[in-house]
Amino acid sequence: MKILQIAVGIIRNSQNQIFITQRAADAHMANKWEFPGGKIESGETPEQALIRELQEEVGITPLDATLFDKLEYAFPDRHITLWFWLVENWEGEPWGKEGQPGNWVTLSAQDADKFPPANEPIIARLVKN
Repeated sequence: MKILQIAVGIIRNSQNQIFITQRAADAHMANKWEFPGGKIESGETPEQALIRELQEEVGITPLDATLFDKLEYAFPDRHITLWFWLVENWEGEPWGKEGQPGNWVTLSAQDADKFPPANEPIIARLVKN
């Protein structure tokens, strides 16, 4: 069984919109929408991984990040720990740097079923805030 640590950025602008991206067709949870992020590499802190992943995936550099939540989720073939960071101050403009679709969305208008199941409690909390 794979055991993964993932750093995830909840990129929120001043209009309370969140930048989301779509997973690749050949990835785990293919074609689902997600908050950008990725695996924490050996020797990295979750925050260091967040900064690196957001630079690689969506071309921004977070200027600060606040830990929003940490969740564990078990799939039949893997166990993941997700570190969700709220990013409201950054340099650059997010875009799908790896060719993935990306959009600014209002989460209250989103269907949580279009996201991986581990994101559902995060979406629910964001909609309340």
